[in-house]
Amino acid sequence: MLIAGFPAGAWGTNCYLVAPAAGEECVIIDPGHLAAQGVEEALAKHRLKPVAVVLTHGHIDHVASVVPVCGAHDVPAWIHPADRYMMSDPEKAFGRSIGLRLMGELTVGEPDDVKELTDGARLDLAGLEFSVAHAPGHTKGSVTFRLPERADIPSVFFAGDLLFAGSIGRTDLPGGDHAEILESLARVVLPLDDSTVVLSGHGPQTSIGRERATNPFLRQVAAGLGDDGAPAPAPRRGM
Repeated sequence: MLIAGFPAGAWGTNCYLVAPAAGEECVIIDPGHLAAQGVEEALAKHRLKPVAVVLTHGHIDHVASVVPVCGAHDVPAWIHPADRYMMSDPEKAFGRSIGLRLMGELTVGEPDDVKELTDGARLDLAGLEFSVAHAPGHTKGSVTFRLPERADIPSVFFAGDLLFAGSIGRTDLPGGDHAEILESLARVVLPLDDSTVVLSGHGPQTSIGRERATNPFLRQVAAGLGDDGAPAPAPRRGM
């Protein structure tokens, strides 16, 4: 399996291209702010043909390049319906202006073909099967994608802004809910095998085993503590 990832834009959002191998079809995950050029470079380098864009959530740092990427390759974008409005009205997700006119190369709106994700769905794309889990808390429509373990390849978990190396997504923006993200961590993350590779929306690669042992928020959830037992704040990434 081939996974090409790179950080893009003002928030260093990780965009991933996933394919069975070089020279084959691929899926693009979270082409965010200023990601279009990086996507084209990765496609050319690995001789890939995109068949879909899939989105972990609707924040502008994850969806800003959806329209140009989908338009250039005539592919659909998949997003949870609770976050779909953010593609056309990103500032509503923040309850304030984020200075869109100052960000540059920003295309607001939906691509021609939008498909909606549901919890528990299986997406058969580019010869790969992605398991979808609805994981609200960062946003109401946050989802994760997981590829199953195959032969000598461990399972890969695309966490979006649910889980980071050492931290979790922020919950102080409209649609965020700290109790809800803790529930998502308990339901979606804790059952995963320790060997599962975690590729987050921001920051470095990690593993479920490493986060289970060291991430203060995941340890809180594993101990069965609610908001009253919250750990000391840790740095959080993303919007």
